[in-house]
Amino acid sequence: MGCGKTAVAKIVAAELNREIVDLDERITEREGRTPGEIISKDGEPAFRSLETTVLNDVLRHAFAGIVALGGGCWIELRNRMLLGEHKAVTIWIDTPFEVCWRRIELAEEIRPLAPTKAEARALFERRRRIYKLADIRIENLNDESLEAVASRTKAAIELFKTH
Repeated sequence: MGCGKTAVAKIVAAELNREIVDLDERITEREGRTPGEIISKDGEPAFRSLETTVLNDVLRHAFAGIVALGGGCWIELRNRMLLGEHKAVTIWIDTPFEVCWRRIELAEEIRPLAPTKAEARALFERRRRIYKLADIRIENLNDESLEAVASRTKAAIELFKTH
């Protein structure tokens, strides 16, 4: 949450001339409500189930572009298995908490899973151990520009494909 994954994904997709799907946007289009609204009204388990359904729909149609996952999507084993079955290259943009929190505070969207800095930090720490399972880790220690992170991400993807 707040690491810049959607912005980086859009830049990389444009540079690689690939289609992009923002999973949260796809869910919003399908349901007529944002992920935050769904979580607030229906609860996180209902949202995670819907998220898996939408991810499966995207991957099932031989999608060869870039999917920007929501921050909690990768945490679910069934989603990691789906991505693995489709041989997706997974990337973790490892951004310091303080940078993420600054971005969360500036955003206007509802964040029901992280309404306070303390709750956001706890969520951040719980998720880190699972984020480490991604194929590629892009470290963003100096609050780099999203363009710089995207450039390093694109290079890492190209290197990953050659191995």
